[in-house]
Amino acid sequence: MNLEVGIPHDAVKIGIVSISDRASTGVYEDKGLPALQSWLTSALHNPVTFEARLIPDEQATISAALIELVNAGCSLVLTTGGTGPALRDVTPEATLAVAHKEMPGFGEQMRQISLKFVPTAILSRQVAVIRDKSLIINLPGQPKAIAETLEGLKDADGKQIVNGIFAAVPYCIDLIGGPYLETVDSVCKAFRPKTAVRTPQAQ
Repeated sequence: MNLEVGIPHDAVKIGIVSISDRASTGVYEDKGLPALQSWLTSALHNPVTFEARLIPDEQATISAALIELVNAGCSLVLTTGGTGPALRDVTPEATLAVAHKEMPGFGEQMRQISLKFVPTAILSRQVAVIRDKSLIINLPGQPKAIAETLEGLKDADGKQIVNGIFAAVPYCIDLIGGPYLETVDSVCKAFRPKTAVRTPQAQ
């Protein structure tokens, strides 16, 4: 649905990566990719093309997948899984290995959100980075935590108490030369300075 007269929504390509030894070998069903696709579809007005990958917890494999998705034109790449302290959890290392810039604020905010629910949020090592004109963000592994992290916390009346990280994603992508992402406000309202907001085109 296009809410702005005269300006079509930019098409966007988004990479979604689920990282799990067991899911990638079929031991159990992967729930990360469906959760990511479902949330993004509900949160964006833009037409989205998804590039999905289900891969094991292997650092070189993860880094290669991230580079491939960036080279394929994904303006945003979201990963799920592999961010804890376990020996096989190497997603942050694989992400940092392909970074041109680190964006530490995303990880800080993700842990603050998760701490509202579980004290073990301090064990999470999610990072976010920029590679070329792409933003790459590590998300938690559980579908419920993915939505909480992206949306933030709202009270019973739907008023935002704690901002989710996705509120900052569209403007970040603006700044690195990507498409103009337009969010569904009832899911997650993007924040932009007034000078960065696209205005409707006159008829």
